Amino acid sequence: QVQLVESGGGLVQPGGSLTLTCTVSGFNPSEYNIAWFRQAPWKEREGISCLSQLNRGSVYADSVKGRFAMSKDDGGNTVKLQMNNLQSDDAGIYYCAAELLTPVPRCLLTTSRYDEWGQGTQVTVSS
Repeated sequence: QVQLVESGGGLVQPGGSLTLTCTVSGFNPSEYNIAWFRQAPWKEREGISCLSQLNRGSVYADSVKGRFAMSKDDGGNTVKLQMNNLQSDDAGIYYCAAELLTPVPRCLLTTSRYDEWGQGTQVTVSS
């Protein structure tokens, strides 16, 4: 059974850091495109970062480049999102997602590409 479970969210002050973890089961995350999305209140879900299958590279949204880093645990079942210098605009519910049914060689930050989703974890940035 395919499952993705996010953890690590919480309250952080502006400028602080958090690491989110996505624990997957039912498939090998190294063999599929995995992405992180976030959704702030009253906004559409947006793609933050993704890692392509078989170490074919990564993609980051302009808003997080240089601050966020995504990684997979080679041979393991976790995908992490290291978030540094968090700002109020980074707040929202963060979701990890996997592109299992019709994967493309390199990942895209397009919501419709992903067919399996976690339940999300809340990130709040406030002083």
